[in-house]
Amino acid sequence: MFKGLYTVTSGMIAQQRKTELLTNNMANANTPGFKADQSTIRSFPDMLLSARGTANIPTEKGLNLLNIQEIGALNTGVYLQETLANYSQGSIYETSFNTDFALINGTMPVDEESSATGSIFFRLQHPDGGEAYTRNGNFTLDGQGYLVNSEGYYVLSNEGERIQLPNDNFQLTQDGSIFVDDAQYTTLGVAFSANPDLLVKQDNGLFRTNNETNLPSAYNQEGVTFSMQQKHLEGSNVDSAQAMTDLLTAYRAFEANQKVLQAYDKSMDKAVNEIGKV
Repeated sequence: MFKGLYTVTSGMIAQQRKTELLTNNMANANTPGFKADQSTIRSFPDMLLSARGTANIPTEKGLNLLNIQEIGALNTGVYLQETLANYSQGSIYETSFNTDFALINGTMPVDEESSATGSIFFRLQHPDGGEAYTRNGNFTLDGQGYLVNSEGYYVLSNEGERIQLPNDNFQLTQDGSIFVDDAQYTTLGVAFSANPDLLVKQDNGLFRTNNETNLPSAYNQEGVTFSMQQKHLEGSNVDSAQAMTDLLTAYRAFEANQKVLQAYDKSMDKAVNEIGKV
C-alpha cells in the first residue's frame, strides 16, 4: 500500500517539475537567443519480488525444503533525471538597431566522447570574474561608449578586452570585424564550446562553465564556421505549439497520478475507520 503512495508521489513531483520547465520555455518564446530546456524522465531501478516459503516432505525425519516463487518486478517511481538546453539555431529576424547582432551557425563539429554538437556564443565579462556566454545579441552602448548587454555586462573582443566605441555609427561584418570610419577597430569576441551540455545555464540567457574557466575562441577552430549579421537578432528556438502539447500531456499525467493518490487515500480511510472497528 505505502509503496504505491511513494510511486505515485514521485510521478507527481516529476510531472510538476516538467510543467515548470515547459512553462518557463513558453514564457521565453519571444526572448532573443533563448535556448529551450529539455528534460529526461527516468524510472528508479525496479525491485524483483519473490515469495519465500517451505515445502514439507513427509519423510521419517521430516524434511523441509526452501521454496522461492518469483512474483515479478515492482517499479519504485520516476524522477526528472536532468535538464539540458537545446542549442539548435533560432530564427533570424531584422531590427533597426546597429547594436543588435545575430550569430549564425555554419558547421559545428561533433564531440567524439559525448556525441554532442558544438556551439558558439558571444563573450561577456562577468561581474564576479571570468566570462559569461550568451546567444542574445541585443546589445547597447552605455554612457562611456562600452558595448554591453541588457544586464550591463561588458561585451568582449576576441582579445578579451571591453569594446568601447565612439558612437553607434559602426559596421559589423559577417566575419566579426567591427569597422569605424571605414577602418577596422576590433573583432567581436565569439567563444566555442565542444560540448555545450557541460555549461551551466543561468538567468537571462547566460551560460557559464562548471569550473569558471574561459572557453576558447571560435575563430580558427578546426571544423567551426559561422557568420554574424548586424541589425538582426536570433529568436528563441522554443516551438510554442510543441511546448503547449507537452504541457497539456504533463498536466494530464499529473492529474492521473493525483486520482490514484486519492484512491489510495480512500482505501486507507476505509482500512482505519471501517475495518478497524470489526
